Amino acid sequence: MCELRWSVRLQVCLACVLLAAALVLAGCRNHPSPLEPSVTIAHVPRAGYGGPENVESISGTATITAPGQQIVLYARNGNWWVQPFRSRPFTKIEADATWNNVTHIGHEYAALLVAPGYRPTPTLSSLPSVGGGVLAVVTVKGTEASAVASKVIRFSGYDWTVRAAPDDRGGAMNQYDPDNVSVDKNGYLHLRMMERNSVWTSAEVHLTRSLGYGTYRFVVQDSAHLEPSAVVGMFTSGGRSERDVRSELDIELSHWNKPGKINADYTVQPYYLPENTFHFSVPSGTFTHVLRWEPGEASFKTFYGASGGAGARELTHHVFTSDIPVPAAETAHIDFYDFFHSRGGLTHPSEVVIEKFEYLP
Repeated sequence: MCELRWSVRLQVCLACVLLAAALVLAGCRNHPSPLEPSVTIAHVPRAGYGGPENVESISGTATITAPGQQIVLYARNGNWWVQPFRSRPFTKIEADATWNNVTHIGHEYAALLVAPGYRPTPTLSSLPSVGGGVLAVVTVKGTEASAVASKVIRFSGYDWTVRAAPDDRGGAMNQYDPDNVSVDKNGYLHLRMMERNSVWTSAEVHLTRSLGYGTYRFVVQDSAHLEPSAVVGMFTSGGRSERDVRSELDIELSHWNKPGKINADYTVQPYYLPENTFHFSVPSGTFTHVLRWEPGEASFKTFYGASGGAGARELTHHVFTSDIPVPAAETAHIDFYDFFHSRGGLTHPSEVVIEKFEYLP
């Protein structure tokens, strides 16, 4: 009898142990272990040497563990360079865990998942390890896909490369479509902004060679009719300097999304220095805008009509003597884009016509 009671008690104890173990396992299933932070690169740009015009799309996914975490991108050409620009080092992670941006071309690419408050270093000899605000790191080699041939047009006796890559000119990323550029039977250059697949696209061309010091003339048909957010830029540019500002001399026609009388300016970058920008108003009609670039001086003039030569009636002029760049493989650009399009910019297609470009040493 005693042996029977002991057997029953043993079976009951064993059942209790099994029940407890089952409850523990069930509890584990109801409270899964926290996710580990991670980042991937899904779309890898091609491998190659970088340059101010040489950018491609890059995208991926991320597993975040707290609000405010972001992606920091780097491309390697010798050193690692933060992307897409030193002034814009962070890439947002969307609600569906994806991220996307553009990067200058390199031989290798890296994505860092970082904590809020992390301050990326613009240039690195080697990437940081996990820790100190870096939550995850992934690197990939650039693909070996061949480069897409650039579209080149002939305008005013010069060859111009048509931009196809995005750019953050004006403080917001603008997409560029080569189909927005054409030259008509009169030899006039047409630049358009169009909406394609719910995305507004801009237009830009730049010379295939550098001209350096000299006189640059641009004949522009009526720009006063353009929407307040539209910008026509005619400038010399050699990319960004070590201070992360564009090395440029600019003639810009725009209201900058602030309707009023002022719709044009001459600028020596960086624009945020008050003495580096001269504002003025251009009425309706065709005007010739002239830049004379010399060592230590940039002289700007705007004339009525399509001449700008002797006897032409002057609208305004201004001379800058500070922050004048020196020639460094810069090229002349003509750009037509939407200023901060995400803030209620264009509502319908827009076009500007450049009748002529002329350079005199």
